[in-house]
Amino acid sequence: MVFQTKEKAEYVKWKMRGDRVMSLVALLLFFPLFLLIGFCIKITDWKSPILFKQKRVGKEGRTFYMYKFRTMCPDAEAQFEQYLKQNEIEGAMFKIREDPRVTKMGRILRKTSLDELPQIWNVLKGEMSLVGPRPPLPREVAEYSLYDKQRLLITPGCTGLWQVSGRNQLSFKEMVELDLHYIHHLSWKQDFKIICKTILVVILLKGAY
Repeated sequence: MVFQTKEKAEYVKWKMRGDRVMSLVALLLFFPLFLLIGFCIKITDWKSPILFKQKRVGKEGRTFYMYKFRTMCPDAEAQFEQYLKQNEIEGAMFKIREDPRVTKMGRILRKTSLDELPQIWNVLKGEMSLVGPRPPLPREVAEYSLYDKQRLLITPGCTGLWQVSGRNQLSFKEMVELDLHYIHHLSWKQDFKIICKTILVVILLKGAY
């Protein structure tokens, strides 16, 4: 069990409430930016959707649809198998530095992490938190060991220790260890540090591709 103390149980309860309040404020605040990004995506490819939704695995193995601004060509999932051998990360993750499926607009959105903004909606719905482990894909979880599955003990987040410690430059094993460290040291102080580091990482354009 992760939450063995009354203090941690209170932390989780208030974190969920805080997440929803802050996500609602963020949606209102960033609404003009949402419109601008949506317009830019549409003018580069009018026939394709602005948003991309993908099934992810959340707390205790529950699945949900995570939203992002579309950064890839519409048939990216259908092309997945042909690029599988080019995977640059060991373990149950897939990432290519120069993925040919990513659009020109998509590269800008990914580099600035603006493609992640729609996940604020997932936070408002309670499917994600502002801070927590990265929500994995079902095909990734299928390769998890029992040890790796400990990542699923808490609600996944928009940002976390993995994102501010190297992100795509880290191995799957390193990501798991960072997530488990976060889970076993849950605190407001840790969340605040991660959010501050996230802002710095986004500004400096570190680790995203």
